[in-house]
Amino acid sequence: MKLILTLLVFLPLLGAALAGLFGRRLRDRASQAITTGLLFISCALAWWTFYQTIWGGWPAHAVVELLSFIQVGDFQSTWSIRLDSLSAVMGVVVTSVSALVHLYSWGYMAEDPSKPRFFAYLSLFTFAMLMLVTANDFMQLFFGWEGVGLASYLLIGFWFKKPTANAAAIKAFVVNRVGDFGFALGIMTVFWMFHTIRFPDLFPQIAAHAGRSWTFAGRSWSALDLAGVLLFIGAMGKSAQFFLHTWLPDAMEGPTPVSALIHAATMVTAGVYMVCLLSPLYEYAPQARTVIVVIGAVTSLFAATVGLAQNDIKRVIAYSTCSQLGYMFFAAGVGAYQAAMFHLFTHAFFKALLFLGAGSVIHAMHHEQDMRRMGGLARYLPITFAVMTIGTIAITGLGVPGLNWGFAGFYSKDSILGAAYAAGAREPLGYFAFVVGTAVAGLTAFYSWRLAFMTFNGPPEWARADAHAHGHADQGAHALSDHATSAQIETHAEPDETPDHSHSGDHGHDLKPHESPWTMLVPLFVLSAGAILAGAVFMPHFVGPWREAFWRGAIFVGRNNKVLDGAESGPSWVGLAPLVASVAGLAIAAYYYLFARGLARRIAERGGPLHTFLYNKWFFDELYDVVFVRTARWFGGLFWKGGDQRTIDGLGPNGVSAVAAWAGRGLGLLQTGYLYHYAFVMLLGVLGLLTYALTVWAR
Repeated sequence: MKLILTLLVFLPLLGAALAGLFGRRLRDRASQAITTGLLFISCALAWWTFYQTIWGGWPAHAVVELLSFIQVGDFQSTWSIRLDSLSAVMGVVVTSVSALVHLYSWGYMAEDPSKPRFFAYLSLFTFAMLMLVTANDFMQLFFGWEGVGLASYLLIGFWFKKPTANAAAIKAFVVNRVGDFGFALGIMTVFWMFHTIRFPDLFPQIAAHAGRSWTFAGRSWSALDLAGVLLFIGAMGKSAQFFLHTWLPDAMEGPTPVSALIHAATMVTAGVYMVCLLSPLYEYAPQARTVIVVIGAVTSLFAATVGLAQNDIKRVIAYSTCSQLGYMFFAAGVGAYQAAMFHLFTHAFFKALLFLGAGSVIHAMHHEQDMRRMGGLARYLPITFAVMTIGTIAITGLGVPGLNWGFAGFYSKDSILGAAYAAGAREPLGYFAFVVGTAVAGLTAFYSWRLAFMTFNGPPEWARADAHAHGHADQGAHALSDHATSAQIETHAEPDETPDHSHSGDHGHDLKPHESPWTMLVPLFVLSAGAILAGAVFMPHFVGPWREAFWRGAIFVGRNNKVLDGAESGPSWVGLAPLVASVAGLAIAAYYYLFARGLARRIAERGGPLHTFLYNKWFFDELYDVVFVRTARWFGGLFWKGGDQRTIDGLGPNGVSAVAAWAGRGLGLLQTGYLYHYAFVMLLGVLGLLTYALTVWAR
């Protein structure tokens, strides 16, 4: 077991080191083969570990200690690999999506000249994520937490000579640092309370400290709630929740495989995993869970409304990710940690499928990302159309309740909403989360089917774009005049070079769209199978009657937490409500984009306050620019010019040197070189001395 777990975690690091350090010697193909091969081996080990942990003979909880890290008083940290059902599930999610993304990138990044560096970054990210999900204490968790942040920065800014990619990478890094500051304070609070950061030592003590308080600013605060909120702030940054969400859409500047790996299935779910891992703490921190419910519900609603008005195919899916993460968080907030993990599991398949499917569309459209310049692609991309339709059905939660049949999202989303409604009997916020979640289901259906209809149905707008100088020379001639498009051309050439849309000379931009190579299509088939079957196969284990045998104590549920039992016995209309909302969203999208063509375009052309508000993402970027960026720049200028230059330097070294220079110039005026000047000065000196002497003698 120790060897298997060690290889599972460290094989991606080995691949990253080989490709990153020796990529120039190994060349592109060898670097790709090594990193991808090691990831598939790690994936196979993860699935074997998952099977052995849940149904095999391995213990429910095991820790493999690798080496000692920090030993300072009570602050003890050891590099370890923690194995339980929770880490086994995350290991499967991380390695499966990463392995498929590695394979997909063979085709998608075929024209990029920096493939060894790209694959090294992918493998490095996978290693950091595996260290995070197998951590046995907060120190290793924080190491993995910061590691995925670093890898995310490198991957978002992979085309580092492209200004927009640089700006997006810096934005992601800075916003995550805000959340990580809260996360670090949360770890400090936990250590202050319990004198340990090791999970096996921490969790058994929490119940005894449930009533402990902390006095600050003349007020008493619940210590566990304080720790829970601070730790959740870290999750808000990493999982792009409301207030700390602004980095996620801009992260689409990275290559599409990066979007699928980091911003759909793995890194952004780290916050959800952390909350579920710390279920022993949050079960005794009701105020912290209230914050989680509110932030999660508001995030899901906010992101869904913004997704209605976006035109960049990747940004629509990015806001969909943000909305679905909100679902997971409010599920954890109402105490349905198992449902949150279930949706995390199913979401990994259908969201990675949608992102990689979008990458196939972008590849076919010669790197065009604006859905308004697509249309009619179903006949040219039949495989991509089929798999993206599967992903759309999965994310919208369509199914047949009477037969209890549907794709993955049907099961996981219904389990969350059912648990939220059941939690309402104990906490009114449960009803709030249920209402918001049901409304978001309708909005999700609308913007998801809008994406599908604009991309694959209707007239081929790309043909018109070709008539306007290949669709990019005169963007104004084809724009819908609601706003300039935010889509960026995703080039596979070096970012400082002219984008090469020729695909090595075989397909000029004026030719018809083409299906992607098989290295890109095979991962789509695998993810499609997951999007279809993951819900039905794993629902009884994650949230159904076999959940206790499945989780084996990896998730703690208090004696009063009966939300999943209540979800199973709730009224039938609770399960029908999200389905009705999803069907309504589908019907409205079909009306606007299939049957009443041009109506949506005219609405966008008219603009209006609501469309402008949603298109500009509730003006969060503008607000943050005024409140934080410009204010910080003003204070920086004040302290730099007023404090540093004028005060410190002015009174310090610059001031002293200026006085010395002034005095030197004054003395220099006396050095004329004329003898009578010097004689006159000597005479003045003698007169001065005589005056002084006579004054002293007179006394």
